[in-house]
Amino acid sequence: MAPSADNEVALEFRFFKVYKDSRIEFVWPDCPKIPASIDPITRVESKDVIISTEPQVSVRIFLPKLKSPDQKLPLLLFVHGGGFVMFSASAIPYHILCNKVAAEANAIVVSVEYGLFPTRPIPACYEDSWKALQWVASHADGSGVEPWLNDHADFAKVYVGGDSCGGNISHTLAFRVGSIGLPGVNVVGMILVHPFFGGTEDDKMWLYMCPSNSGLDDPRLNPRLEDLARLGCERVLIFVAEKDDLIVVGKKYCEKLKKSGWKGSVEIVENENEGHCFHLLDLNSDKSVELIHKFVSFLKQD
Repeated sequence: MAPSADNEVALEFRFFKVYKDSRIEFVWPDCPKIPASIDPITRVESKDVIISTEPQVSVRIFLPKLKSPDQKLPLLLFVHGGGFVMFSASAIPYHILCNKVAAEANAIVVSVEYGLFPTRPIPACYEDSWKALQWVASHADGSGVEPWLNDHADFAKVYVGGDSCGGNISHTLAFRVGSIGLPGVNVVGMILVHPFFGGTEDDKMWLYMCPSNSGLDDPRLNPRLEDLARLGCERVLIFVAEKDDLIVVGKKYCEKLKKSGWKGSVEIVENENEGHCFHLLDLNSDKSVELIHKFVSFLKQD
């Protein structure tokens, strides 16, 4: 007996399968989440804030232990990875990572909870993350809705960054800042950890998840030189991993950035003998600690 058409796979990608009846089945299991809290060791406080209801967009904010009531701290807008389809600002490894960065860099971290495919196809991730950065900027004059940002964020020292697809999204944020500006905010730097860009087998997956695309030359997938020249930050730090399929596109991004005419400084760090986003598997391994230390040093650099 022939199998039902409902059970026939029409398309198969790294993270999900598409059946002929349009059902989507994810290959990877859900990642457990952790509630916002006060970390008993670092004393970093975290809380979730809804910044938009239509569509719903939220952020998880991490505030390190303060030395004084009026202390001002650098701020990192962090965009988690997960292939545009999974993970969360509250996923255990990302919560722990942001907690570590907040504590060690003595910085506020705002981690974005953006819309995921298939519930909200691309470009929801880009628009939600931009909305989050604009929301952060709305506190620059001290009259925003979130006291932690009004009272403690140093808007002369704002950073954007993320890993995997979060690195891709971070690039679009820096490009928008350079193109249309972000009043009251100085975006100092951008951190890309094992970023996703075009040039691999996963291009087909991105094109499927983004119905309104312009093909393999879509600037969100394959940044143009003229777009790189307009990045709205002064410094960029890029991590690539030796055993990661995305090492090629990460290095290519760096090379294109240098050729673009952009006036900032860029540094690339290669994680030898490691795979894609290895740090999330064990945040306390020697190589992960080394990566986080470099990440933190970038945020603390004046």
